[in-house]
Amino acid sequence: MVIYGVSFDMVGKQPIVLLKTVESNKFLPIWIGHPEAAAILMKLQGASTPRPMTHDLLCDMLGELDVKCTQVAVTELRDNTFFASITLAVNGREMEIDSRPSDALALAVRSGAPIYAAEEVITESAIEFEHEVEDTEEVVDRFKEFLDEVTPEDFASEG
Repeated sequence: MVIYGVSFDMVGKQPIVLLKTVESNKFLPIWIGHPEAAAILMKLQGASTPRPMTHDLLCDMLGELDVKCTQVAVTELRDNTFFASITLAVNGREMEIDSRPSDALALAVRSGAPIYAAEEVITESAIEFEHEVEDTEEVVDRFKEFLDEVTPEDFASEG
């Protein structure tokens, strides 16, 4: 998946990161906190701060310890909450660390790690556009229309 952008829902003014599947027109909206939205946007826009912010610090620490972030994944949606994992390679072995999706994504944009989402999460929560969407403006407009009417509860699994 790729980070397509960060927007705000019109009702609660809550930030949403929008992930897009690489091979299709499926978009996965994930509600996140303001600090994490800022951390993701800053890196995507190439901005820097005079001192390291939390996710920069984490990335720097991993580098100093010779640990590589090999991937991040949105693993499940449970009780209206997305879960994620960060996979790290350390001393020839891989370990998986539980994470909020927002923190995992903020680390991924800093480390260049690929982003994945579980097939069940995409099936349950992704929005699919009928036709091929090349025009970013059109995606943004259609997504804003969607955001005008949606709430986080709409993504709750039925049963």
